[in-house]
Amino acid sequence: MIFGISVQRIIRQSVFSQHSGFRRISPLCTSTAIRQTANKEYSKMTYQIEERGSPNTIDYKLYIKNEKGIVSPFHDIPLLADNTGKVFNMIVEIPRWSNAKMEINTKSALNPIIQDTKKGKLRFVPNVFPHKGYIWNYGALPQTWENPELLDEHTGCKGDNDPLDVLEIGYKVAKRGEVLKVKVLGTVALIDEGETDWKVLVINVEDPIAPEVNDIKDIEKHFPGLLKATVEWLKIYKIPDGKPENKFAFNGEPKDAEFALKIVSDTHEYWKALLQKENTDGLSCVNTTLNNASSIDNEKVQAILSESLPLSEPSPLLPEVDKWHFIKL
Repeated sequence: MIFGISVQRIIRQSVFSQHSGFRRISPLCTSTAIRQTANKEYSKMTYQIEERGSPNTIDYKLYIKNEKGIVSPFHDIPLLADNTGKVFNMIVEIPRWSNAKMEINTKSALNPIIQDTKKGKLRFVPNVFPHKGYIWNYGALPQTWENPELLDEHTGCKGDNDPLDVLEIGYKVAKRGEVLKVKVLGTVALIDEGETDWKVLVINVEDPIAPEVNDIKDIEKHFPGLLKATVEWLKIYKIPDGKPENKFAFNGEPKDAEFALKIVSDTHEYWKALLQKENTDGLSCVNTTLNNASSIDNEKVQAILSESLPLSEPSPLLPEVDKWHFIKL
């Protein structure tokens, strides 16, 4: 068992709520039935991207789709990637070594991936020596939400109102919008401008070394220096923009896989509660698969897509994106 009771809860509620309109599972359902249902559904799930607008501009949007059409990476992609309860879906927002601050737009219908802006300008994460851009494949776990109305019991701060962030450490540089199957290794509790912002460390299950990497201690063994670099990067990456260094709970000490899986379980529960709220404070719960009040049909999907510009050539990047910043703490 991974979560103990929690993993069974995630399997039952994530698998069946995804395809059954949040029906409660009868106590008579057996684990075999759950596995059979999960196998049938998970085997169908492959994803592609559909881009709109011009990359490197505020008009750019990246939608994710499966064989049936556009899906929301926030709501439609299941948290679990298989029926073992140990493998999760990760949506890649930012490939390793890149700088563009891409993110799932939680406020727009169908939650496309867009580039974040600040004061009307596109955001690029600085290269803080010796780090080049993001040092992992950076993304999010679907069907999770860090609740801004609750004080986190571990950090004493409220959630950051976003899906749970994940840092994938495998050797392969992923592609923007790619959906990876990953396993959880641990987590770091970042306090970002007074908000709890968990960073969950994961590895692609298809990585050659993945069978040997199952917990936080295995990262230090097989990726020596990466945990230290991760905490350093998260601490200093906003300093070139004139902000103070970020703080951490637990003095920046990474927590193990069991701890991290509890965070995943909790934020999955918060996400389910979000879908039941009448007032979501600007977050879009529009989806195409959940069969609830926020679900829309293909006609409405096409109407949403028609509001975006067609895909065109990328806008050239300014040379400042490649600038090195040297920080002395």
